Amino acid sequence: MRKTGFSMDYIQKNRSVMRVIECSIRNHWTSPAFSDYNTSISFTFQDLANQIRKMHIFFKENGIKKGDKVAVCDKNSSYWAISTLAALTYGAVVVPILVDFHGDQIVNVVNHSDSKMMFTSPIVRKKIEKALTAAGSEKLDHCEFVDISIVGEKDPTIDLTPDDVHYFTDDPDGLALINYTSGSTGFSKGVMLPYRCIWSNVAFGDEKLGLRECCKVLSLLPMAHMYGFTFEYFYEFCIGGHITFLTKPPSPTVLAKALSDIKPDVLICVPLIVEKIIQSRVFPKLKSLATQSLMVLPFVKGMIYRKIRQRIIDFFGGQFYEVIVGGAAFNQEVENFLSYIKFPYTVGYGMTECGPIICYRDYHTFVPRSCGQVVPRMELKVLSQDPANVEGEIVVRGDNVMLGYYKNEEATRAAIDSEGWLHTGDLGTVDSDGNVFIRGRQKNMLLGANGQNIYPEEIEEKFTSHALIDECVVVQRDQQLIGLVYTSDETLKAHGLSREEFISQLPRYCKYVNGMLPSFYKVTKLESMDTEFEKTPKRNIKRFLYK
Repeated sequence: MRKTGFSMDYIQKNRSVMRVIECSIRNHWTSPAFSDYNTSISFTFQDLANQIRKMHIFFKENGIKKGDKVAVCDKNSSYWAISTLAALTYGAVVVPILVDFHGDQIVNVVNHSDSKMMFTSPIVRKKIEKALTAAGSEKLDHCEFVDISIVGEKDPTIDLTPDDVHYFTDDPDGLALINYTSGSTGFSKGVMLPYRCIWSNVAFGDEKLGLRECCKVLSLLPMAHMYGFTFEYFYEFCIGGHITFLTKPPSPTVLAKALSDIKPDVLICVPLIVEKIIQSRVFPKLKSLATQSLMVLPFVKGMIYRKIRQRIIDFFGGQFYEVIVGGAAFNQEVENFLSYIKFPYTVGYGMTECGPIICYRDYHTFVPRSCGQVVPRMELKVLSQDPANVEGEIVVRGDNVMLGYYKNEEATRAAIDSEGWLHTGDLGTVDSDGNVFIRGRQKNMLLGANGQNIYPEEIEEKFTSHALIDECVVVQRDQQLIGLVYTSDETLKAHGLSREEFISQLPRYCKYVNGMLPSFYKVTKLESMDTEFEKTPKRNIKRFLYK
């Protein structure tokens, strides 16, 4: 996977997003750039240059000026990627909007961001119009709808050469994107990301990930989320990679086929994807009586684990360098298992406000249960008298940090202090080698009856490690911890249980898990939810909805 000739030395010196884009398009002119999986839609870097020029003319004809806000809201696709590149290179401020937002949320984001143009599809437009009708409005404020498919239409009058590719010179501290957070803790805020943040994240990829030219990537995560935007799209585009966009939800069947076909060189994913595969396809077989009886013999046990490791690698396409997990906490049992069988994975740490990367470490030196070390051009410290042993809030500063929250000075002042430190709201420790360990969210932390700090994520992880519990949220009522749990019909069917039987066994599950927890972490009871927890598009549970 390591680099085979593409150099970013010139880019490193110039610290310019536009120079990165120009350099990539010119150097990889005839190479494939974007494709939509299982369709005929595909673009070379030359095609991108022509489409970008066409869209620049379109912007000018429609009165869009440099600095104007241009929103993009649709499923992942080559059209999404091209419209974003066109807006960026024109000098507009891109506003990526998660397609899974409700119609009223999309309307709020478009209006709050002052977007003048919005690329979207007829399906999303209908959702927006329905929300407008319900609110008694007829149209969005000062915003023009544009069918996103327009970016795929060829203009025969435009036929550029590599020497024709020139874009404006960006100011490192100039505003490039406004990215609205997915709202797991409340109302979405508009994170203002400067060009230096985007450049620094791309430079980190070149320095630490080091993918080769013409690498293959399968884009699974929402591109309107900075994790997916940066590391399944923009970084790989900047080094001449070929990105295939999965335009359908990544169900296990769809994902398995796509991974087998594309054979990506690296896989970027949220923990949920890996956890579901391991918990549904590996653990049941591994814990069966037949397998357990064979594993009594050491040489057979080693052989079984090697076979399982290879099968997991094959599921993910068989040619990747490593699987990079991030975006949420990783299930302990799953991570311990992957570490034991020496599966090539690593866990990163970031947030939208850093566009997103904060910590990373290559899988060869990655320390299990950590989330890596702070990345280049960033500083990190834990606000604790004993950072290695006593958790405190993690704060960071450096090139990746946002400018602030759009039209929200109060929230900006609360997040970034006078010395430039961004207060992440995450609690953790950092060891003598700089490995960072996350304990939980400061906002999620509960206070025990005797003043102990309780991190609900640690308790929830114990419950979701049980084969019969899909999701869990721990809440506090009258100084007692209550576990809200959800289990799907599919999970119950796989174990031959009715929902009534499952509910009757909850006290036993609760007692079992409490036996593994300190006294002040013990859960009083479990309550079964009828439906799964409401989630953000990134698949994080909206904890603030549950009490």
